[in-house]
Formats: sequence, C-alpha cells, structure tokens
Amino acid sequence: MTPFEKTYAGEEPVRVNKWLAQSGVCSRREAEGLILAGNIYIDGEKVEDAGRKILPGQTLKFSEAGAEALAAKRTVMLNKPVGYVSATPEEGQVPAIRLLTDENRVGKGAHVSANDSLAPVGRLDMDSRGLLILSDDGTVAKGVIGPEADLEKEYIVRVRGRITRQALKLLNHGLELDGYKLKPARVSQMADQTLRFVLTEGRNRQIRRMCDLVELRVIDLVRVRIGALKMGGMAEGTWKELKPDEIQALLRNPSLDELRGKRNQ
Repeated sequence: MTPFEKTYAGEEPVRVNKWLAQSGVCSRREAEGLILAGNIYIDGEKVEDAGRKILPGQTLKFSEAGAEALAAKRTVMLNKPVGYVSATPEEGQVPAIRLLTDENRVGKGAHVSANDSLAPVGRLDMDSRGLLILSDDGTVAKGVIGPEADLEKEYIVRVRGRITRQALKLLNHGLELDGYKLKPARVSQMADQTLRFVLTEGRNRQIRRMCDLVELRVIDLVRVRIGALKMGGMAEGTWKELKPDEIQALLRNPSLDELRGKRNQ
C-alpha cells in the first residue's frame, strides 16, 4: 500500500484531527484514535498529543499500520425489505445487519461477522424498504448524515387519497413538523397514486408525516437513491460492498480515494 502523506497548505495552525476531518480523510474521532495508537507523524516526529496542531508547510504521514486501519474501513449498501429495523432493535425486532450474509451478497466482498461494527448510516423505518447504507467509516457517516450533509435522498411512494394540485404545492414547500419549517422538497406525481420525493433532510418518518398533513396515506415507501448511489436492480434482501469510486462519488470527496484506493481490489 502506498503510504499516505499530505502537506498542510493552510495559513494558520490547525488541530490535526480537525484538518484530517475537513480533508475527508477520516473523522475527528478516528484521527484521535490514530494519534493515541502512535500512527501519525508530522515531519518525521510521532504525534503523541491529541490536541496537536499542524503548522503551514508541515507534512503529515501515517504509519503503515495507520494507513491499513483506515483502508480496512467498510461501507455496504443493502436493499432492505419491510420488517427489518435500521436502528437499534427493540425486543422481537430484527436488525437489518442480519441480512449481510454470504448468501445474500452481490459480487465480491469479505465476510461480515457478528463482531463487525457496521452501523446504519441514516434511518429507514421498519415498514419502509430500499437503499440502506451501513458503514464503520466515520467519514462516510459524516458525509451522508452529518450536520453539514446535503445529499439528496430519492423515494418512490404509493399513497391512498386524492392527490391535488394544492397537496403537491404544500408537499414541495410549505409544511412544518414539530414546529420546524421543512426544507424545500421536490415532489412530483409519477402515476395515479405514486409520488416521487427528493429530500435533503431526514426527519423521523418525514414522508409519512408530510403525507398525513395533506390527507394522503402512505401504503408503500421505497428509497431508491442517496446522492449518486442508486439501488439499481438489486433484489430485496441483497447487499454489496461499495468500491472506492462509489464511495468517492457518494461523498463527492476525491481525497478519500487518495487514502483508500486499494480497498476492495
């Protein structure tokens, strides 16, 4: 694996963990873990203080072990069926990660064991289906659901009730949930009882609650896209490992490929 090396071109000193997170290399927490493990060097000197700042013109390098630890991060996409939960399951519920079996995998990929810490990146209700991302990569989580994330999420929704022009107008812009003004959405009618939603936020059961406000009842909801990542023709219940170029396109962050270009090859 090619060693990771990056020179800081900023004008003011900045904390190492903050700079690496802003550069899309890893999350702040992951950077702190690498520092504590002795896997980060600045101009050849091991960084031992989690609050260390890098100065303009200094060069940061990961040890081989540090680079391998980040390259081993995994992100998968799953076509979740109805009946599985993406959040922490309550008694009697089945978590979506149980579907990540060798039999359900599409294409090549490593085995997912019970000890793997792949966590859902964003909600998908138990009674909804479609594209769900699971990852142990903090950068992916930040890029998809972080406070500054603005990735589009696309849904195909079948409803009961009369779809009026006014209802569509309100769904696109003009609704509030829990006293919060929703961001503008793109909602269009695809067929008699089928709507297409494109959102850049993901409040709890947002689409179902939006439809309730205009007297429509959701009877089927499937997420088909997150950013540039599309579910395509994957069968329900199947999953696949995302390749570096797919993650890069999802996050629109080319610096990821610099570090993780060897993953899944």
